[in-house]
Amino acid sequence: MASESNEVVKEFRFFKVYRDGRVDLFMPPVETIPPSDDPSTGVRSKDVVISLDPPVSARIFLPRISDPARKLPLLFYVHGGGFSMLSASSLIYHNFVSTVAAEAGAIAVSVEYGLFPSRPIPACYEDSWAALRWVAGHVGGEGAEPWLNEHADFGRVFIGGDSAGGNISHTLAARVGSIGLPRGVKVVGVILAHPYFGGTEDDQMWLYMCPTNGGLSDPRLKPAKEDLARLGCEKVLVFVAEKDHLMEMGIGYAEELKKSGWRGSVELVKNVGEEHCFHLHHPEGEKAAEGKDKFVSFIKHN
Repeated sequence: MASESNEVVKEFRFFKVYRDGRVDLFMPPVETIPPSDDPSTGVRSKDVVISLDPPVSARIFLPRISDPARKLPLLFYVHGGGFSMLSASSLIYHNFVSTVAAEAGAIAVSVEYGLFPSRPIPACYEDSWAALRWVAGHVGGEGAEPWLNEHADFGRVFIGGDSAGGNISHTLAARVGSIGLPRGVKVVGVILAHPYFGGTEDDQMWLYMCPTNGGLSDPRLKPAKEDLARLGCEKVLVFVAEKDHLMEMGIGYAEELKKSGWRGSVELVKNVGEEHCFHLHHPEGEKAAEGKDKFVSFIKHN
């Protein structure tokens, strides 16, 4: 009986599934760090609870304030991790979002969404949408979070994410275009870094993680033309990397967006010789710095 329960019946890029339904993630838990005040950059961070049921939270980053009367652009960031790993408090994400907040002079909200297997897809999509709506609910200056009430310019909102977070970011922009956000909230741009979309061997893994999936044509896996056409922003920036197995999916997304009838502008940045999410794992590299600067400029100058 024990040997039968230990029989592996499915194996994917990030996890394996046993006959008794247990799931083993291949990646060990990664280092997380608490929020803090960074004296070197002046960025302050704190964790906030958005919802208890379902459990949704976020880490907010506030850059150094030189003029309290000047409102700051707002970045809503969605971390990657194959819908099953990592966190807004993971070292790589804390450092990246904090750096962007400092250099772009932006207040940033990094969402903590539900992960497979404890919370299968679509929890990640629903949690992220709930968090974005919570953020947008501060537009009148009467929300629960003082930093957003006092410092955020809701006419300059940006959504960004990498890998799985890039996928989720697309769905958020599609919802903004179809459902909308409160009056006074404007999503100017969306940044997708090495986004995951359908068309690779990972499709079967996504389908397994999402028991209520719509098959390979599910619009979260393969963006629908109508969703692209009404994307709720003016500009999209897509990063791809040559050695990333998701590169062609990112290129295809940008091409389909151009052909969809959407009236915004899309820019594609390709990093030759680089791997998936290299800018997070090796931020000290020259190309990583260039990518970060492009990310910052997209927020700062729009």
